[in-house]
Amino acid sequence: MNKTTIKMKTLIKVVVLFLFTLNIQGQNATKAKQLLDDVAAKAKGYTNIVIDFKYSLSNAKENINQDSNGNVSISGNKYVLNFMGITKMYDGKKTYTIVPEDEEITISSGKDDDNAITPDKMLTFFQSGYSYAWDISQNIKGRKIQYVKLKPTSSKENVKEILLGIDTSTNHIYNMIQTDKKGTKTTLTVNSFKTNQPLSKNHFTFTESKYSGYYINRLD
Repeated sequence: MNKTTIKMKTLIKVVVLFLFTLNIQGQNATKAKQLLDDVAAKAKGYTNIVIDFKYSLSNAKENINQDSNGNVSISGNKYVLNFMGITKMYDGKKTYTIVPEDEEITISSGKDDDNAITPDKMLTFFQSGYSYAWDISQNIKGRKIQYVKLKPTSSKENVKEILLGIDTSTNHIYNMIQTDKKGTKTTLTVNSFKTNQPLSKNHFTFTESKYSGYYINRLD
């Protein structure tokens, strides 16, 4: 067998392997997208969702390591978020940021940033603006958690990648691990995920009379 034939066979093997790899990657991306679509569809089917979570922020280079707990209730595009002593509410028209420590409330029309992952988008943000890849699966406390790796399709994003952990038995998000381009890692872990709770009809309504003595900053 001459050298030309050997080189040709080697080239064919490389091309076949490359095409096989592309095919596997394509199948994995399709699997990942289907799982994410199932997660979003499941979330949209609930009247409301109440989540208790742990939030961790770390950066080894900057020697940052912080943990906080919080909770959020969501109904459609409305939400009430309690985190680090601050309550943030969106009633579908205005955003209210309530800071009891300072006795101050900021009210603004609409949302702060349409591109931000706000609480109401937590369970659906991944439906656009990201590429998908099937990642590792882990057994955590008896639950199978399948990870999907998300990468922003825009190079302007500060986010490098997001690992989204999904409980395959419920199609609920278990955790989200976000890494930015500076190496800062943000992890949000769901401690409890409750649905269709008997919330008060005024749960997503800001009642100004409750905050007598507070300074109210109206931005609009």
